[in-house]
Amino acid sequence: HRPILCNVFESGICIPQNIHAALPDGTSATLRGTPTSSSTKLCGYLNKKGGPLKAWKSRWFVYEEKSCQLFYYRMAQDINPLGKVDLSRATFSYPLQGEEGTFHIQTPERTVILKAANRDAQMYWLQQLQLKRTLYREQHAEHNFRKRHSQEIRQSVFHIDDPTDKQKTPSSKTSSKCHNFLTRKIINNCFKLKCSWPPSFSALEVPTPSSSQGPESPANARSEEDLSTISSVRKSSKETSKSLDLKDTSRLQHEKLYLAEEVKAQKELVLLLHKVLEAAQLEKRTCAQFLAAEGEQERLELLRHGERRAAELRDQLESLQQENENLRRDLNQRDAHIAELQESVQLLMHKNQAKQEVILKLSEKFHDCNFTLSPNMIISLFQDDLKAYKTQNQYLNSEIYHLTTLWRKSCEQEQSLIVKCAVLEANSCQKESRYLGILQKLQESKELNPEQREAVKKVVKDAVRADLSTAVKLNSFPTFHRDYDEYGFRIAMDYKVEDLKLLAKIQALEIRSQTLLNQEECDGPLLARCAQLLFGRAEGELSSSTELKNLLRTGLPREYRARVWRFMIQTRTKSLKERHPNCYQELCEKSRTSPHLVPRQIQLDLDRTLTSNQYFSPPSNPLIQKLERVLQAFSWQNPTIGYVQGLNRLAAIALLILQDEEDAFWCLEILFTIPDFQYGLKLLYTTADQRVLKDLMSEKLPRLTAHLEVLKVDVSLITVEWFLVLFVESLPARILFKVWDAFLYEGIKVIFRYALALFKYKEEIILKINDSVEMYQYLRIFPYTIADGRKLTSIAFNDMNPLPMKLLQNRRAAHLERLHAEIKELEKLRKAYRAEQVQCKDKELDTLASEDEEEV
Repeated sequence: HRPILCNVFESGICIPQNIHAALPDGTSATLRGTPTSSSTKLCGYLNKKGGPLKAWKSRWFVYEEKSCQLFYYRMAQDINPLGKVDLSRATFSYPLQGEEGTFHIQTPERTVILKAANRDAQMYWLQQLQLKRTLYREQHAEHNFRKRHSQEIRQSVFHIDDPTDKQKTPSSKTSSKCHNFLTRKIINNCFKLKCSWPPSFSALEVPTPSSSQGPESPANARSEEDLSTISSVRKSSKETSKSLDLKDTSRLQHEKLYLAEEVKAQKELVLLLHKVLEAAQLEKRTCAQFLAAEGEQERLELLRHGERRAAELRDQLESLQQENENLRRDLNQRDAHIAELQESVQLLMHKNQAKQEVILKLSEKFHDCNFTLSPNMIISLFQDDLKAYKTQNQYLNSEIYHLTTLWRKSCEQEQSLIVKCAVLEANSCQKESRYLGILQKLQESKELNPEQREAVKKVVKDAVRADLSTAVKLNSFPTFHRDYDEYGFRIAMDYKVEDLKLLAKIQALEIRSQTLLNQEECDGPLLARCAQLLFGRAEGELSSSTELKNLLRTGLPREYRARVWRFMIQTRTKSLKERHPNCYQELCEKSRTSPHLVPRQIQLDLDRTLTSNQYFSPPSNPLIQKLERVLQAFSWQNPTIGYVQGLNRLAAIALLILQDEEDAFWCLEILFTIPDFQYGLKLLYTTADQRVLKDLMSEKLPRLTAHLEVLKVDVSLITVEWFLVLFVESLPARILFKVWDAFLYEGIKVIFRYALALFKYKEEIILKINDSVEMYQYLRIFPYTIADGRKLTSIAFNDMNPLPMKLLQNRRAAHLERLHAEIKELEKLRKAYRAEQVQCKDKELDTLASEDEEEV
């Protein structure tokens, strides 16, 4: 009672539209029409290649709309299918050199080879299957979206699964098995009724419209023609009695299997009831102990014991789940590897079989061809082949277009889900950050009694000890540890003071929230701008421009940062490299042959370089060795400077981005050629820069400057390190590299801009601090608490305008003159003091001499 491709009219008569049926004489016929109703079914006879001999066998194929699967049966009257083909992820093609009407259905699991009666039927089947697959994917995607949307409306962000649902799973599974067994039993009974008919009914080769109605149509709906057919078939019942006995034996075996499954299900139900009984008895004993307790203290102790036991069991469950997950992952990997090997073996076997067939066909053609083809015949054959290739090309282009459309829609859905997950995670981080902030304020409150204060302190300690992974579920950088960013820096500062650890946790949550909210908004446009500016250009072909300057101020994406840095380095070191092409290699050779001339301070500072970065933590890391060679080469290149503390951190940042030690060496070299940047050469320049910064703060931030003067706080004690090491280990990594992007292009004024922007960013918080000690503590750590890098950049390059380089140069020159004058004055005072000391010593000597004369 298989369905066929037909239209159902109001009268209930089924008119076949496309039936490909096998005739008694072994030939095939195709009846075609145009489907016009929504109730049409795609079915018909096709030849399928299969078996050990790879022979063609006629099979009845039926397309199922709900599951997008193509079932095939031995005949149209069969109930159980021989197999099915999943079309939801299948692709279609047909060979030109194969037999006429042959086409392939390729799924991730296998390749099915089918053959229609002729080429027209072949193209019709391919087009219909392609259309059915597209409609199913669109309906499936819309259904999933509506289902997911309805679930999201019913569930909040903080939805927690009911643990009782998990307890109900075994029983529901058992009841499902029982239900399935009863259903199969009912179907078996129906099959018995059907088997009471003459068994030769399945021998019909062409299905009639009455047979397509199935068992659901009433008995009086059968036509007289069907009854006459059945009566004529009954005459051959004696010849098919043996087949009836075989069917009865098969039916009894099926019933035996069903009964065995029922017994197994009942055993599972008994085991489940035993477990439920044991749980009830345990609960009864616990309640009896609780009721038998004499005082509240004993009951409270029982509750605490139960909580501790539950916590231990939860820990054990988590460890077992983790172990189970690891084993399942290993098993999946092994299964995937075995599947790949099996697929490769099957592919090789198919290729070998195809080659053998081609060899046989070519051999037959060679033996059969005993005459020479004329040029016109050859041209005609080529034209036919060309026409066939064009037809195949058109179809394959259509297939590629449909597959590309499906793939693009899937990618869009996946991207939208990722964005939604990021937003939900950011909201979760914000809520947890606010919760921890409330705990911090509650901890500092003086209205709590000692017991409440101790409880709050315990909650805060548990929150601090909690891993950041409990708040961070979407890891954008899977190759790194969750506590570190993509450059290897620790996300939150590791404060040694106990009171500041809660602040570090709050800071980590805020940073994660801002990163997730800004990632999709910033990365896409930035990548597009970089791709437009750098596409098709080599590193040496980049040129300075306003567009590049604005891009560097915004901050480069990680994918393009190393490339642009190399361009800026090559621009400033081009002439020097042309004069000394092997400069770095020669300096490394000098360091290797003369190690005693290398400053010993380099060895001492290697272990203290970027302690918050996981790439510089182990001494055996390759970056440590590269850093040592870079610093040694720099000390040889600049003997007047040698090595000063802080150079190790600058070189380490260059190595993290560029990865190549020679590029890092030249990056360190250009830091001393950038205009108005005199790193560690003269303390005088550093002092002048701090005075210039104070002047700018009094102009740009007058309220903050007045407040610091009242508290007698000298900001230069904090900011001098910013200028010496360019904010390394003072700012979070994602903001630090933005500062370096602009600094390598514009120079020292970028450091002034960001220094002013930092104070502007936290101005309101700093104004609320009225203690000088607390002020120094906050100024020491507050740059690392900056969460919104976009806001800080906007303040630096918008709110701090105007800040031209010429203004900084004039201010620095003025302060240098004052410093020179002060130094001269100090020299005069020093000389006067020394002269006075000499005179005092002379007087003392004269006094001692006169006393000696008197004694004589």
